[in-house]
Amino acid sequence: MKNLVFFYLICTLGIYALPQSIESLIQHSTLAQKDVSIYIKEVGTNGRVIVSHNAQTARTPASVIKVLGTYASLLKLGFNYRFPTKFYTTGSLRNGILHGDIIVKGFGDPTLNSKDLKEIVRNIHALGIQKITGHIVIDRSYFRVGTKDSSGFDEHPYSPYNAMPDAMMFNERVSTICVTPNKNDISKKSADGSYTITNQLKRVNKPCKGRYSWPGIKIDKTKVMPNVLLRGKISQRCGTRNICKVVTKPYLSFYYALKEALKKEGITVAGNMRLRKVPQNARLLFTHYSGSLEEIVSKTAKKSNNLYARHLLLTLGAKIYGAPATVDKGRRAVENILREKGALGTGVLQIDNGCGLSRSAKLTAKLLADMLDNAYERYGQRWMNTLSIAGVDGTIKRRFRGTVVKNRAWMKTGTLKRVKNISGYVKSKMGRLYTVVILTHTTKGHWKAAQLQNDIIKWLVNYKAKGTVRKIQNSKDTSSLWSMEVHDPFSDSGNKYYVQAGSFVTQPTKAYFLRIERLGLPYKMRHLGKYKVLIGAYAQEKDARTALEMVRKYLNTGAFIVKL
Repeated sequence: MKNLVFFYLICTLGIYALPQSIESLIQHSTLAQKDVSIYIKEVGTNGRVIVSHNAQTARTPASVIKVLGTYASLLKLGFNYRFPTKFYTTGSLRNGILHGDIIVKGFGDPTLNSKDLKEIVRNIHALGIQKITGHIVIDRSYFRVGTKDSSGFDEHPYSPYNAMPDAMMFNERVSTICVTPNKNDISKKSADGSYTITNQLKRVNKPCKGRYSWPGIKIDKTKVMPNVLLRGKISQRCGTRNICKVVTKPYLSFYYALKEALKKEGITVAGNMRLRKVPQNARLLFTHYSGSLEEIVSKTAKKSNNLYARHLLLTLGAKIYGAPATVDKGRRAVENILREKGALGTGVLQIDNGCGLSRSAKLTAKLLADMLDNAYERYGQRWMNTLSIAGVDGTIKRRFRGTVVKNRAWMKTGTLKRVKNISGYVKSKMGRLYTVVILTHTTKGHWKAAQLQNDIIKWLVNYKAKGTVRKIQNSKDTSSLWSMEVHDPFSDSGNKYYVQAGSFVTQPTKAYFLRIERLGLPYKMRHLGKYKVLIGAYAQEKDARTALEMVRKYLNTGAFIVKL
């Protein structure tokens, strides 16, 4: 029991003999060791741990927490799930006239946008509807999320990443204004009468660069109808500038866009918009479906789409605990789904809103690695491909372009003020796949943390693990033993210090090596007449003596230091 308590304290406090190569990289980065958590292991629940440093320290995850929601969604709903948007009526259709309302119920499809209107209008037209005498009624009751447009997480409340969820989402709650100075034109990309534009721009004959390349923008939401004020000087030589901001309600934007699309098809709507639930006596006309959940999950991870992540969490809340969805239901749903599938180990976990725009969300590197291992074992490459592929797409397209890491890493990144994280999978040149989690807290600039992460991942790509793990049978009985000829991952050159943890006539069991791994110590085994287990290597004798104290206290009181 005492040993177990100590192991827990070791994990919690991060008391590990940090490998020399990794220690050197951290020192070069100038980040404090206490501000870095690293957990690297061979992929799979039984994979060998390569590096474990502060792996049980609770840290702010930022957007890496999105993978919990995406994986839980796939577990619960499957890769081919599609979000529905249902269209009903309580009226009667006679001679092309729908006498009554058309009712739209949103079920949280985060992808519904202007391009979907063509299919929706085509379905309405196919029913023989030429005129609607009633209203367009919208039911957004599937989510209980309030009326906030922006999370207000930072000083950029109108930026798309701050958009709040809604069951009747449209165009990701983003209003796009097209400013084209060289044609003296300003227009809304989508027909939307829910906000106004005031143009105070002054066109000038200057090069399209610097302060003349972009309009000044001020959004006023103090009135019933929000207003976007365009002001300042802009070059008349500039082409189109798309201003994308969170300005209005998505269901209002949907209403205006749908009404305009129907009008273009020759279908008139006499009424206006109404917000209320679908009546019990309503009959279903048709259902519009989103793309596959696999596509949505991939965009959530690759593009780090906060709105999509919020919708996935809320949808799971409704699926598990019933509508209306709430953030609390969503949190509990994600955690319960993952725990039921054995995807969460021990450690701190606070999910909050599921997208990472949070300072209260917390997790540990070890817990995240356990989930990544579980996801790979269940879905393999198909799951990995939902993450950003190094040098190819997503948030690490540019980061690893032209490096040895290109096409060898599948990662989810996360960035907030003072937080820079990355997690996922890395394949070495030797063809071995590793689960990797690197979480950093930094006051010295994101670029230093990113460089440290890049250096560690590059090191891992070039890491030449020569050892193998193979199962053999004990000649004396049928119990299984493991041959653990483990190559030292950090250094194989001479003049290094090791701790000889033990010398054995017969091969040590797997359980013995697991005890070493729980201490976070690198090791190798040599067989020269006897099986010798060596902890290390260490460039400095003082580091070896630190490891020696741990080995003598928790493995073997007769352990000693050797220099090879």
